[in-house]
Amino acid sequence: MTLHVLEKLAATNPECEIWWDSSPLVYAGWKEKMIKDAPPEKKQAWTEQLTRLFDEETLKAKGTMGFRGVTTNPPLSLQALQANPAFWAGEIRKIAARHGKNDIEGIYWETYLDVVRRGADLIRKVYDTSNGKYGVVSGQVDPRFVSEGEVMLAQGLELAKIAPNVMVKIPGSKEGYEVIEELTARGISTNNTTSFTVPQYIACMNAVSRGLARAKKAGIDTSRWRSVITHMSARLGNIGDLKAQADARGIALSPEDILHGETAVMKRAYFHGKNAGHPSKMLQCSMRVSDAGPGGSASSWHISRIAGGDFVYTCPPGYIAQLMQAEDRLPPFDANAINEEEPKDVIAKLMRIPYFRQAYEPDGMKPEEFSRFGAFAATATEFAGATRKTVDFVAQAVEAAQSAA
Repeated sequence: MTLHVLEKLAATNPECEIWWDSSPLVYAGWKEKMIKDAPPEKKQAWTEQLTRLFDEETLKAKGTMGFRGVTTNPPLSLQALQANPAFWAGEIRKIAARHGKNDIEGIYWETYLDVVRRGADLIRKVYDTSNGKYGVVSGQVDPRFVSEGEVMLAQGLELAKIAPNVMVKIPGSKEGYEVIEELTARGISTNNTTSFTVPQYIACMNAVSRGLARAKKAGIDTSRWRSVITHMSARLGNIGDLKAQADARGIALSPEDILHGETAVMKRAYFHGKNAGHPSKMLQCSMRVSDAGPGGSASSWHISRIAGGDFVYTCPPGYIAQLMQAEDRLPPFDANAINEEEPKDVIAKLMRIPYFRQAYEPDGMKPEEFSRFGAFAATATEFAGATRKTVDFVAQAVEAAQSAA
């Protein structure tokens, strides 16, 4: 048996978890395309590997899968709608009949809830078999409301009602952490998304701790409760203000310097939680593969430099495909990598940049500054735009139904 790259990563720590970063509804079609396009000498191995990661027949028979969980959001769920447009057009028509054709936003939100529901149903047996440890699906509140606490709480409660294996994804804004505390106090599992910085991670841990204390006082059952805190790794160094501020100060940053900085932030947050004995688990996402091309070496520092930690790694289809295509040129994982410090000279250089200090220092930002941080603002704008596209997909389906009537 040839292990998948991600299976090798998981082997560096028994508590490491690999998650699928998309709706489980799209996995079968993606797997089919991957195998169809596989090099002839890889076809058999890839078929076996991708079947071990997720196979509906095995799931139904044994309640197990290689992936330990699933993350989704409204933009990612657009992929599920586009993968089966005829089916979803019919479902949207049914929802429109209940809401009225003019309530596009209401139709959109119910459609999103339905995508989450179907994904949760698909892997529910994993949740039951593992007594709630695995088999969760993250459903996200609307990315357009990152600073509107009442809206996020109401949507979070709606998502949590779908199924016991739905984990609610909440953004790393000041208001988001207030919602995370409230959901935790009710025994609802959460995933802190659009989080990039040590101050955010500490704010999340503190919110979770307050929520757990309230839950305990109220006698709430938290035996199946979970919390993960997302580090959007490559987004921290590449879509915020790091490069612009470095250029303005005449500081030359190599791609490796940026990767070291992103990793240093993750490690500082990880060990803060470990040293405090905090029950939240760090989740790594937005990973990238650095590939020199055919014949050259390849690497993915976002996973290799933290190997050995008990992280959750949530991996989108494109990233998994990159890893598989470069697998023969990737170095082996070192289970001690998590304990290695990033180069002191690189961190000293990065500390001259205000943006990095905000991300790295525990007191680098106040909670009211989180939503103004460069990576947060850029990601929130991107996710809001993608959500509007999903809303428009729904609007077009409603319009087509009206035209056909």
